[in-house]
Amino acid sequence: MSANDGMNYAPQGKPRPVCSPGEFVIAAVSLDHGHIYGMVNGLTEAGAQIKWVYDPDPAKVAQFLKTYPGARAAASEQEVLDDRDVRLVAGAAITSKRAALGMRVLEHGKDYFTDKAPFTTLAQLEVARKRVESTGLKYAVYYSERLHVESAVFAGQLIDEGAIGRVIQVMGMGPHRLRASSRPAWFFEKEHYGGILCDIGSHQIEQILAYTGAHDAKLTMSRVANYDHPEFPELEDFGEASLVTDNGSGGYFRVDWFTPDGLGTWGDGRTFIIGTKGFIELRKYIDLGRDTEGSHLYLANQEGEWHLPVQGKVGYPFFGQLILDCLNRTEEAMTQAHAFKAAELCLIAERDAEVTERGTMPQA
Repeated sequence: MSANDGMNYAPQGKPRPVCSPGEFVIAAVSLDHGHIYGMVNGLTEAGAQIKWVYDPDPAKVAQFLKTYPGARAAASEQEVLDDRDVRLVAGAAITSKRAALGMRVLEHGKDYFTDKAPFTTLAQLEVARKRVESTGLKYAVYYSERLHVESAVFAGQLIDEGAIGRVIQVMGMGPHRLRASSRPAWFFEKEHYGGILCDIGSHQIEQILAYTGAHDAKLTMSRVANYDHPEFPELEDFGEASLVTDNGSGGYFRVDWFTPDGLGTWGDGRTFIIGTKGFIELRKYIDLGRDTEGSHLYLANQEGEWHLPVQGKVGYPFFGQLILDCLNRTEEAMTQAHAFKAAELCLIAERDAEVTERGTMPQA
């Protein structure tokens, strides 16, 4: 995994199987985004067996098989869907095509695990909600900035233990490096990527809901802009939004494509969590100017203050929980309502966003 390449962010953890060999068989379909490697890493480390891979691009399949030599190349998507041994299909399709792939997976009686953002329209979300309700199957989402970052996992554990009291605000910053020459054409077409608040903003809204323990929220402000990429007129290179949750907590986030080349990682992702009895700061991917290793957690509460570097010490429990949820039909990893609500709010934020033109001030 390159620290400079967020598109191919694929953390590797320690194997912690939650099932017997061959008990939970998975497949990977549609390799349009490099996050598929993080998704499959997490599942196989938790005990899943990767049996199939399919993508119409043979070069992507060949690269995948180098990483997972135990998998087999399927001749078609249908070959994967017809295999009764496959319990779950993981996919990282073009964002606008993720919902359609999910519907095909669910139609064949399998659970679905998609890269974020899971939808680009509210209509797609509504169809998925109805299909999940009618089938009882799972439409799981890889919100990696909370689920696949050890400091973010540990923050959730501390909050659950009451380390900072009741959470009253979460502020997230999600800068990313663009590396435009490495991006496919669809990445710059809003119809296909959904907009910046829908895309990388989905991470931020999901963690605001998770850390505050909220079930819903109201957007109070959202804004997008293309400040410095006129050659890509449909790209939004900056976005921000504020919201108030149904339990009274506040949330704000900023996302952008302005990570400078001199930074030692693809983005200085940070999260600030304020509670009634303390606060937490996460420096997810780098401790700027001090340590190139990620997953630094800073905590201050009534008992004292701590800097806790937790890389390699916490693990990624979501993946094992997801496998057990699929086997036992439970909802320990993430509820379906939570996954869909985060998606809904980012779609609303994008739909209602004020657009700031380059070189102008928004009208009062």
